[in-house]
Amino acid sequence: MDQPLGTMSLGFVEGLYADYLRDPNSVPAEWRQYFAETAAASPLAGHDGFGPRFVASSMFNPPIRERAAPLTAVAQARAPEDSVPATPAPEARRISSREAEQGRHLDVAFSQDRVDQLIRSYRVRGHKVARIDPLGLPRPPQPELEPAFYGFTEEDFDLPFSTATIHGSETLTLRKILERLRNTYCRRIGVQFMHIDDLAVRQWLQDRMEGTENRLQLDRKEQLRILTRLTDAVILEEFIQKRFVGAKSFSLEGAESLIPLLDLAVEKAAEDGIREIVMGMAHRGRLNVLVNIIGKSPRQVFREFDDVDPELHVGRGDVKYHLGHSADWTTATGKKVHLSLCFNPSHLEYVNTVAQGRTRAKQDRAHDLDRSRGMTLLIHGDAAFAGEGVVQETLNLSQLEGYRIGGTLHVVVNNQLGFTTPPSDGRSSQYATDIAKMLQIPIFHVNGEDPEAVAQVVRLAMDFRSQFRRDVVIDMYSYRRRGHNEGDEPSFTQPLMYKAIERRQNVRDGYLDYLLNLGGVSRDEADAIAAQRRERLDKELSVARSDEYVVTTDALQGIWRGYVGGPDSEAPEVSTGVDKATLVNLLLVQSQVPEGFRLHTKLKRILQNRQEMAVDARPLDWASAESLAFATIAAEGFRVRLTGQDSARGTFSQRHAVLHDVESGETYMPLANLGGPQAPVEIFNSPLSETGVLGFEYGYSLDCPDGLVMWEAQFGDFVNAAQVIIDQFIASAEDKWRRLSGVVLLLPHGFEGMGPEHSSARLERFLALAAEDNIQIVNPTTPAQYFHCLRRQVVRPWRKPLVMMTPKSLLRHPQVVSSLDELATGRFHRVLSDPLGKPRESIRRVLLCSGKIYYDLDAERAERKRDDVAILRLEQLYPLAESDLVAALERYPAEAPVWWIQEEPENMGAWRYLRARFGFLLGGSHPFIGVSRPPSASPATGSASSHKWEQKEVLSRAFSEL
Repeated sequence: MDQPLGTMSLGFVEGLYADYLRDPNSVPAEWRQYFAETAAASPLAGHDGFGPRFVASSMFNPPIRERAAPLTAVAQARAPEDSVPATPAPEARRISSREAEQGRHLDVAFSQDRVDQLIRSYRVRGHKVARIDPLGLPRPPQPELEPAFYGFTEEDFDLPFSTATIHGSETLTLRKILERLRNTYCRRIGVQFMHIDDLAVRQWLQDRMEGTENRLQLDRKEQLRILTRLTDAVILEEFIQKRFVGAKSFSLEGAESLIPLLDLAVEKAAEDGIREIVMGMAHRGRLNVLVNIIGKSPRQVFREFDDVDPELHVGRGDVKYHLGHSADWTTATGKKVHLSLCFNPSHLEYVNTVAQGRTRAKQDRAHDLDRSRGMTLLIHGDAAFAGEGVVQETLNLSQLEGYRIGGTLHVVVNNQLGFTTPPSDGRSSQYATDIAKMLQIPIFHVNGEDPEAVAQVVRLAMDFRSQFRRDVVIDMYSYRRRGHNEGDEPSFTQPLMYKAIERRQNVRDGYLDYLLNLGGVSRDEADAIAAQRRERLDKELSVARSDEYVVTTDALQGIWRGYVGGPDSEAPEVSTGVDKATLVNLLLVQSQVPEGFRLHTKLKRILQNRQEMAVDARPLDWASAESLAFATIAAEGFRVRLTGQDSARGTFSQRHAVLHDVESGETYMPLANLGGPQAPVEIFNSPLSETGVLGFEYGYSLDCPDGLVMWEAQFGDFVNAAQVIIDQFIASAEDKWRRLSGVVLLLPHGFEGMGPEHSSARLERFLALAAEDNIQIVNPTTPAQYFHCLRRQVVRPWRKPLVMMTPKSLLRHPQVVSSLDELATGRFHRVLSDPLGKPRESIRRVLLCSGKIYYDLDAERAERKRDDVAILRLEQLYPLAESDLVAALERYPAEAPVWWIQEEPENMGAWRYLRARFGFLLGGSHPFIGVSRPPSASPATGSASSHKWEQKEVLSRAFSEL
């Protein structure tokens, strides 16, 4: 028994003794002798057997609440019913001094174990009794935080114990231990961090918190800055309420500590080397953040309240509390930080990954590969953080290689209410932030009415993010002084809550009272700060309402200089061909792997095929044309980024952009090793998510106008899981916010008998969103068209989102091929004429179609020998180039009818869009009718046989007699 008893855990000793009681011979001889002697001779033997009074060794086991609990009783409870009775204890005898000392050591070990359990309980459970609610609602007691739970009484409070696990002193009295733990975990900061598996991370947090008792020591200058920022927040809200009575502003009142929180976060970020902060938030408090943090001029906000420029916003624009802004921030030490607040729709939380994508793009542009110079700061509402699924998607991206940004600071403005819904109706978890426990990160709950506690949490959170490059969550408890909006009456549904709110002074006045009691700030100083703020806002309002006020619009600056949006008619067509020798070289480079790289046998054939394509021995297939598009774009200095589910290999095993060594598992990407100067090419498999990932790529595109940024759906059918990103951002951002994007959506589309969820990318929905040349919708049918379309997206300066229907079965169709010459010359064609080129007078009918069905129609025409039917392909459905279509039709008789043929049901696809556009005559003379499947509630049948029958029926009708 070499180890001192005082250093042994209760569980170890207790387990040994239980074994001893069952079979003395089962424990080592020295322990057997010790237990036998001590059981008979210990001063504690009078307590009905061996051992001091104790509690169970694990805090998660049922506790023994009494001060005395004989080990024999525990051992008997553990022993099976048919166990051998314990060996009778020897008769009592006179104890030696050595034996008495051993007994005392064991008593100390048991007592220390109970203290260690108590310490752990505070770390795990302390947040449950922390006074984090500014409304002071009672919280249920936690027995595990009471000394009596572990058998301690007041008599034990001044006994010394080891505090090896607490930062600072080696020993403290139980009284001092309790004081430190309660100050650290149970005042106005509650912390959840014991779910973190990494001991080093937990220890770092413990030392930082317990060493300071979770309190930041602020000097007068820092306290005055907090008071000033609170004054900024309060005075702005008061001013808006008085000057714009009844107008919606989604006031920050009740949560004004958000402004000093953000102020402190930005200052700390600058200290940590951050140069760019991208922020996302909902509408609550947005105007206050815009003015007091982002630096938007109050006169602009006041002008938007007055809404006196209707001619500027006919059919466009957005409400003032959705708008974004950007500006430079100069810190107290003179450092510069660029702040960007993203524009945001009313769909709460969907801006999250948009902001993160922007940050990643900024980091990549700055070659910030360790993710240390850019940061995302997201401001959430409590109801939305718990309720919106995109929050989980946002958190899940945090440590993935394709989406890492070095950690996001999440700030939850916890109003303890969602519109009229209380937490009891809005979530099943205790905290709104419990979803964040999926990550190995701390969650700091803080009382928003204690600005200095907020300051402590901000500094600690920012230090954690900087140290570990992980997300971190601040849950700032507050309340909403008014209703959901200024016209709402909250006491209809929360009468008791709002009685409590009415009695509360604002946080600025409460903090001022605290400072006045300390004597560090005078009432005159505070009043002067408030008067100065009111005077400034009065002047800004006067300017906003003056006749001389000039409304300015944001012009494209910085990295967006030289790019344009607007009408398609003003976008120049460009040559997208590439020198054939360059294409050959890039194709050969992509057919090679490093020496010693052990490629899968089946993939060797794909690389061999590419070598044959390079010497015109084999035509280019779809995947090879795509790889050449990516390679040429990268070689010309434009970044290429593609993410999506299984995108590295390709859903249909067609891309194989990332190769794997079959023995070592190492990977190699030919596109990243083109043998000369090139921009980065990144292809990442995404998590099983549409909304979050598409939002990220859209955000990335906002700060990467000079790159090809793509998101690929596993099947186009799944794109509707990201409908909010499409509707509220991609399709409408230019109209609402004057924000351009060149993001590309690759959506596998085509009816091939795979069922209702593997057939349609819902082309009709994108066409319904199409207006004012806001997006491009294409359905290319050849590898060359695909190549030129991708290159056009980067080469020309017109920046619009590109929605591309991509093939599935056509990836390996023998007719879906192109030559290197087709890639070397020409451009993307919006309409493809019939390659047969039959004489004009021989054509009696023109079939117009888009996508895969062209090849079915062409095969059907050949089988029927219908040389009197021409087939045209509409490759770009929007913006629709009517002039190109009319020009293609001029080759045929004016009276020849045009039949639109589609695989989709009549109420889907492009038919209704085209009928609304052209009516019953196309080009002024061609009768225009449609052929499709019948209207259907579901896109496609689940029966492969039925699909073939339906497809045959469509083809038959296409060639039927008039």
